[in-house]
Amino acid sequence: MNYIHVKWFVFVGLATSVFACKSDLEVEPIELQTLYQVFDKNDSAGVEANRFLLDCYRFLPETGNRVGGDFLDAATDDAVSSNPTNTSVQQLAMGAYTSDNYQDNRWASWYQGIRRTSIFIANIDRVPLKGKLANGTSFNRVWKAEARFLRALFYFELVKRHGGVPLLGNKVYQLNDNIELPRRDFGECVEFIVSECDAITDSLRTDPFNLAFYERPTKAAALALKARVLLYAASPLFNGGNIDPQNSLTGYTDFSADRWEAAENAAREILEMNLFALEPEFKDVFITRNHERIFSKQGGNNTSIENNNGPVGYSSGVNNGRTSPTQELVDAFGMANGLPIDDPNSGYNENDPYVNRDERFYATIFYNGAPWLGRPVETFEGGADKPGGTKQQTKTSYYLRKFMGNFESAVNYSNVNHDHILFRYAEVLLNFAEARNERLTAPDQEVYNAVEQIRERAGLAPFQLSAGLSQSQMRDIIRNERRKELAFEEHRFYDVRRWKLAEQEFNKELSAMTIYKTGTGIIRQQTPVLKMKFEERMYLAPIPFSEVIKNPQMIQNPGW
Repeated sequence: MNYIHVKWFVFVGLATSVFACKSDLEVEPIELQTLYQVFDKNDSAGVEANRFLLDCYRFLPETGNRVGGDFLDAATDDAVSSNPTNTSVQQLAMGAYTSDNYQDNRWASWYQGIRRTSIFIANIDRVPLKGKLANGTSFNRVWKAEARFLRALFYFELVKRHGGVPLLGNKVYQLNDNIELPRRDFGECVEFIVSECDAITDSLRTDPFNLAFYERPTKAAALALKARVLLYAASPLFNGGNIDPQNSLTGYTDFSADRWEAAENAAREILEMNLFALEPEFKDVFITRNHERIFSKQGGNNTSIENNNGPVGYSSGVNNGRTSPTQELVDAFGMANGLPIDDPNSGYNENDPYVNRDERFYATIFYNGAPWLGRPVETFEGGADKPGGTKQQTKTSYYLRKFMGNFESAVNYSNVNHDHILFRYAEVLLNFAEARNERLTAPDQEVYNAVEQIRERAGLAPFQLSAGLSQSQMRDIIRNERRKELAFEEHRFYDVRRWKLAEQEFNKELSAMTIYKTGTGIIRQQTPVLKMKFEERMYLAPIPFSEVIKNPQMIQNPGW
């Protein structure tokens, strides 16, 4: 854990102040005075306590152009950064990092969030909040459950990166406490997060669509976190495929099929709530508040995604074209008849490769000829959106389309909802399908039903999956559906790792499509764009070097 930050954040007080200092004349430490002010025993409305809780939400994960200006997915085989310089995300893709400069190091931030939520949990019962939910749950209990959810999520973000980490429980450490704490076993961390989710499910609000509390966790959010944690725990990297087989910090030291069953049952609980449904139009999932979203971090109504990632040749808006999807991702999207492009019966035409594709392709990727702002996108060499020269532009002849408003026929951009969607129903369906398929010797109808719901929304309803698929065949389908459905939502980076396929998938040379427009038509040529590099040690992120050197009990991950 971050030794320096733990010492300083002892002094966290009001949500609007970060540090407080002690004076030689003080009779009582200032941190206690400010906590008494925040958690006021006379404040039945809990005004200051609520401000403190809301401040905890700022530590929630974000998505989008957050890794040095890039999507995390640009460190996978799905995209590359369009930035012509050596970017942070490119260093991740090429394995060019150490324990001292890991490009997605959030260790200090998550532990700040953990400490802040623990302060809230330890003190909220001082406040005599009035009111209860319809089921009789007091607001003190609800708010405490919200803080425990946030804390559990912060721990998961650490564990999915690093494996086992120090667990602080409910203790809020003070300056004179021993805070040189050891890492806990991976299994202990999973157990703690799951137990927290179980403890709070009946204390959280149940209506996920109440706009007054839209960005606050509900029972479904706790269940979704539990399901994701257990899915990771059951996956090959941690469940019998430990990179250091006898090291309980980096995963389980044995395999158990029961872990898949636990992940399946956790996802099933959400399905059986019958509260959520897939949004009919895939594009709308990300720009409207709808019944597919389970939990989000509030973003804003703006044009940030469009400006950062839109094709660069439009004068009606500032577009920086930051994200270049790869040919590998383009090829992962099959045809509208449900068949992959390499199937001889798919109808794929190399001379007209972007017609009759999976509907999610058109909602995810700008290709040469795609409609946008009243004209077709031009990503051929010398085209308006790939002019050449030093201007930042696509490196692959593709741009990111996902998360943007419906501006195909517009003359300029207008504000769009850009919340950070952390859990949604489509992922739950895929989590359930994966876990159940791995538990069984062959997929049953429940597995088929979950996958087909995803495919139906993508326009593939008339083309059902073949009956009698083997477990291995269904596994490949589920993994490809995750790649398409959840693209650029920060799943691919960790999915390929937890499947323990990164040494295969992230050591490849990624491809671009170079397009030439001639007097007789279009010529396309597949060309290399970036050589990824992945070593076994990279399955887990290193513990920050600064943490290891100041804490003798902090054991580094293997290879770092």
